[in-house]
Amino acid sequence: MTDTDTRLQPRKKGLTRRQKRSLSRGVQYAVFVAAVIAFALAADWDRLQNQFAQADIARQMFPEVITLALKNTVLYTVTGFAVGLALGMLIALMRLSSVGPYRWLAGVYIEIFRGLPALLIFIFIGVAVPLAFPGTEIIGGTYGKVALALGLVAAAYMAETIRAGIQAVPKGQMEAARSLGFSPARAMVSVIIPQAFRIILPPLTNELVLLFKDSSLVLFLGVTLEERELSKYGRDLASTTANSTPILVAGLCYLLITVPLGFVVRRMEAKAQEAVK
Repeated sequence: MTDTDTRLQPRKKGLTRRQKRSLSRGVQYAVFVAAVIAFALAADWDRLQNQFAQADIARQMFPEVITLALKNTVLYTVTGFAVGLALGMLIALMRLSSVGPYRWLAGVYIEIFRGLPALLIFIFIGVAVPLAFPGTEIIGGTYGKVALALGLVAAAYMAETIRAGIQAVPKGQMEAARSLGFSPARAMVSVIIPQAFRIILPPLTNELVLLFKDSSLVLFLGVTLEERELSKYGRDLASTTANSTPILVAGLCYLLITVPLGFVVRRMEAKAQEAVK
């Protein structure tokens, strides 16, 4: 066979790149649907309903699950976020300070509180502080202890987020403020920090979502009936009724807050990306 005859023979066509992607996507969808169907057929839905979906038990939880448990959860989260934001701002500025001991102390704080589980921080606030300082009461009682514990945990993460936001602001902004006669401190407060917060608003909102879930650790501080949050409230009722429906309702109440907040975070991130483009 000559070279001319070889060139004249039709070439075998394989799948194009787009066809391969479509085939791969179709296989993934098929596997997902098969897994869902297998799970649905294998699960014992009657037992699940009896244990987690008793309508009469769920009705008994209202309105207290909202007016007491959810209210306390939101209150713990908001106060903890406020403490964490204030402390995180201070630590972030210490990290950026030209004074060596300030940078060292801020770095040690961040490494310690980012490395320790939040549970240990709650135990430390509830047990170690009263032992170390006998007769000393944290302002606000249980609410103050939760705000302090959540704030200490959140501040370590917020400090790094705020520091990154401040460093993301163009250096020319500080130089322009100084040329207008602003002192370094006034330029930081009036010019740099407001711009930094526009940059870091999505991750700070995400931190609020994480704190909302971490508020469930309040049970390790020992709370009264009026101080219970969603997890404690759900667990107590589950023990009383010998049924897990209260835990499911408590979980749905968490989603009532975290899902909208997650949507807000995604919207802010999308707007930030559009602004960069």
